[in-house]
Amino acid sequence: MFEIDEYDYHLPPELIAQAPCSDRDRSRLCVVNRGSGGISDRTFLDLPSLVGPGDLIVVNDTRVVPARLKGRKASGGRVEVLVLDHPGVADGSRGVRRCLMKSSKRPEPGGLLLFEGGLRGRVEAVLGGGMVSVAFEGGDLLDRVLEEWGCVPLPHYIRRGEDDPRCSIDRERYQTVYSRLRGSVAAPTAGLHFTDSLMSRITERGARFASVTLHVGYGTFRPVRVRDIRRHRLDEEYFELNPDTAAAINETRLRGGRVLAVGTTVVRTLETAGRPGGRMEPQSRMTGLMITPGHTFRVVDGLITNFHLPRSSLLFLVSAFAGRNLVMRAYEHAVKGGYRFFSYGDAMLIT
Repeated sequence: MFEIDEYDYHLPPELIAQAPCSDRDRSRLCVVNRGSGGISDRTFLDLPSLVGPGDLIVVNDTRVVPARLKGRKASGGRVEVLVLDHPGVADGSRGVRRCLMKSSKRPEPGGLLLFEGGLRGRVEAVLGGGMVSVAFEGGDLLDRVLEEWGCVPLPHYIRRGEDDPRCSIDRERYQTVYSRLRGSVAAPTAGLHFTDSLMSRITERGARFASVTLHVGYGTFRPVRVRDIRRHRLDEEYFELNPDTAAAINETRLRGGRVLAVGTTVVRTLETAGRPGGRMEPQSRMTGLMITPGHTFRVVDGLITNFHLPRSSLLFLVSAFAGRNLVMRAYEHAVKGGYRFFSYGDAMLIT
């Protein structure tokens, strides 16, 4: 149950989605029932028929920052940085920000970096693993330059060439329609399937929506390098659970409705904040909660999620919720059925 090899599976490369579905809500939906062990094929457009009056659907309203910048050194060599810290998240409000940096030569402290829009930065320290701390001149200028010239930091398995026309699509489609608070370096991808019209149809059936904020950090991409998955550590990420959402969850549970989490980030937020018995109180803080099989879920009754990488902490969480054997059987079903995998891929509903 805790051996990393138990969370591996074969995935043909052609099933890794390289672009979003033509319409957000036209993606496929694999429905998994924990009670019966049943697995069925639907589309995301069918979701309104799969939720009921009294259900509460909790989404993550974080917004991805176009945080990848291309520039050059004072010597003329090309550089690329991915800015990891953003205002209001960790220490991002200061001028010094942690960045992942690519360059032809190893960066050195004191090195000057030049970007579009007159933005300048200086390497303060080399932190290892490709990470540096950079002192940018003017935090406001940096944020303006990111919004105008920055690129969306797509996961490594989504391939984009220098002039790939899909890059312009990514700016819109790698955000949820309800994204609100900027701060993430990766999208909470389970929410990419929702449209305004689909959400309206769901509320017409008597279900409600509520939101939390968890700013997804770079640690979500970090590979697991331990044999016993319980020894893996997640980077801490900032979350906010607002009073309205806390009250909505408490009311839903009191009335016997289901709390459905849209994505693993929502699960980690709610399970971090949940008190014994599942009662919620408003709060904002950091969480490094790592969920593996054996976790007792206090709040979440159902999960909407995408298909995750083999040997990943996200797959551990889904297996903790639905049971490893059922999850791996569902993944085998999805592979055989030609589902599209990962960030731009299809979805699962587990109840």
